[in-house]
Amino acid sequence: MLLAAGIAFAVSRIDFGDAIREVTLPLRHDDIIRQEAVDEDIATENGVQILLPETDPALLAGIIYTESRFNDQTSSAGARGLMQITPDTADTIEKLSGGETFVYEDLADPELNIRYGSFFFRYLLSRFDGNEAAALAAYNAGPGNAEAWGGSGLEIDDIEFAETRAYVENVLERRDEYRENYAKDLGL
Repeated sequence: MLLAAGIAFAVSRIDFGDAIREVTLPLRHDDIIRQEAVDEDIATENGVQILLPETDPALLAGIIYTESRFNDQTSSAGARGLMQITPDTADTIEKLSGGETFVYEDLADPELNIRYGSFFFRYLLSRFDGNEAAALAAYNAGPGNAEAWGGSGLEIDDIEFAETRAYVENVLERRDEYRENYAKDLGL
């Protein structure tokens, strides 16, 4: 009887730990995140095709966490969904990807939102020669600002907007936490 109580207590602690992790560091749509991290996409910019690189699914999860904490929402600036895509960014993504059937309301769909946000982040990663800090700064503050702060050579300390610098640091910290806590779920 005492052994059964001890086992039940241990199991409840494991479940409790998972519940705490889910509240403090949620992960949803990991199947979509894994797929979008490795999808081979081609962006077309100024008539030139660019093969977009694979990216770390934990980094995508970190972006989603930082943007929305995995809650579908619309910001006061009109950014929509889990990856907080603005209508202007959605238009850019549609242009880069060659899409023609996009409807803004579709940004509320988690699968489409993650697909669009991942595509755009991978485009930025390609544009900034794999520099994650520059790509994240561009995702938050726009590519023009990231270029002005150093482009492909940008380091976190070069970011002039305190909010964007904090955003980049937060995403990278969450990436590390997702790697540590959800490696199996993210296929790492």
